[in-house]
Amino acid sequence: MIQLHAFDDQRAQSDALAKAVGDALHASLAAQAAAAATGTTTAAARPALLAVSGGSSPRPFLQTLSTQSFDWPHIAVTLVDDRWVPETDSASNSQLVHGTLLQNAAANTVYWPLVDTTQDLNAHVAALNADPRFSAVPDVAILGMGEDGHTASIFADSPEWDHAITTTERFVAVHPGAAPHARVSWSLSALKEVKHLFLLIAGPRKMDVLNAATASLQKNAISQLANDKGVRLDVYWCAN
Repeated sequence: MIQLHAFDDQRAQSDALAKAVGDALHASLAAQAAAAATGTTTAAARPALLAVSGGSSPRPFLQTLSTQSFDWPHIAVTLVDDRWVPETDSASNSQLVHGTLLQNAAANTVYWPLVDTTQDLNAHVAALNADPRFSAVPDVAILGMGEDGHTASIFADSPEWDHAITTTERFVAVHPGAAPHARVSWSLSALKEVKHLFLLIAGPRKMDVLNAATASLQKNAISQLANDKGVRLDVYWCAN
């Protein structure tokens, strides 16, 4: 199910999405505390996991998010996806997160990266899939979307497309056909499990892509999500 939230300017969009993310994180932490108090879970306390997207579009939102008075000591931040490049590379989403979100009120928040280029890509993805920190999907995830309909790094032109949309593993390695750099991404099945799933987009072209993706099932990741009746996707769209 798609729930659209439309805005005329980027500041209003960022402020509204920051509030929605804060409410979702608070709800996740409260549910975890309640489960622990009633003894319905024996798992050790874990932080609420927030997954954010890279690229240029989310930069103002991430900067806004960094100033929010959330319960940051009980929140861990990770990425929806990242390019297989060192953090010193300007294409690194990890570099973007450090420069925008992990500042101000969120300066000391725990960060769980998805990339370690000192390792082999496939071996690293296998290690992520076995990492107990990622045994559960993010509590909250903020997606972006390309004009080809990809979200996270689930690209329809990659040789891993079929695997990325069918595997039950958390993470996949992806080699996009038309985009640079190999990627590490949460899989489609993992994204479908996220309870609080948001999409941050702007401009009429992105809305046209989203509308076409929701109208009928297409070979792109956002259409696969939008046409799954078990998924609620809150879209925060700015007209400009």
